[in-house]
Amino acid sequence: MHSGLLSIPAQPPNYHPGMLSPKPRQCCGGIALHKKHPSFYQQILFSGMDKIILITGASSGIGAACAKKFAAAGYHLILTGRRSERLLDLKTTIEKEHAVKVLTLVFDVQDRWAVAAILGSLPDEWKQIDILINNAGLAAGRDSFENASIDDWETMLNTNVHGLLYVSKAIVPYMIANKKGHIINMGSIAGKEVYEKGNVYCASKFAVDAISKAMRIDLLQHHIRVTNINPGAVETEFALVRFKGDAQQAAATYKGIQPLSGKDIADTIFYCSQLPAHVCINDLVITCTQQAGTYYFHKDA
Repeated sequence: MHSGLLSIPAQPPNYHPGMLSPKPRQCCGGIALHKKHPSFYQQILFSGMDKIILITGASSGIGAACAKKFAAAGYHLILTGRRSERLLDLKTTIEKEHAVKVLTLVFDVQDRWAVAAILGSLPDEWKQIDILINNAGLAAGRDSFENASIDDWETMLNTNVHGLLYVSKAIVPYMIANKKGHIINMGSIAGKEVYEKGNVYCASKFAVDAISKAMRIDLLQHHIRVTNINPGAVETEFALVRFKGDAQQAAATYKGIQPLSGKDIADTIFYCSQLPAHVCINDLVITCTQQAGTYYFHKDA
């Protein structure tokens, strides 16, 4: 489960035999470390971990864009998602391009017990989490209330609401212990204004809006900032998932407009996270220029 913990060279630069003990102890996949004299390996394990961010739903879209943005700024990354191959590909790319460490964790945020077990047992060096981005979420189907699938409803509520709660509940104790932190929840313009056939997806994002406000109040005493980001149309895999693989229907969602990109949202999140410690953007709605609400678009002919 912790296979993404470190990517360390077989031999450190400027290596000499005295760096390792004649009677080494085993750590991190069998690498031998000297107990009394910190070696190169100990230094990369336990130094420089001053900026750590955890991103859920990091295997694509906004989550992957956030991972790249924060890695470029020197953040060490905890990336979670359901698709292990994509996470490992992202880890490999980031570690080649940036001098940061990446820990990949594969689980579904809908699984309460997996979330608690995995995030509750993070290695000590990864517990100093500065930022949590609750990005995992989805829409399933777009049907009138009477025709909608209850299975779709449950998937959206379990992912968008319960998943956010499970992850936050696991990470907040670390932030309280650190006496600081920033939780960034991925809401939606659909959490501000209901639209036709949006029913339970809208309900789930209205819940995220309310939870974000409640977190902001309850966590005030712990110096934890909470920001709710509410995008309009963003061209990612969102529509393809919503329409269950129908690429033509998904593409029609963005026809005639230049939608936001995952990078646009990552840039916005990064801005919110880099403000001085005494500043907190509580709530932010962002749309493309051609969108002014859940219904109002100006589409090119």
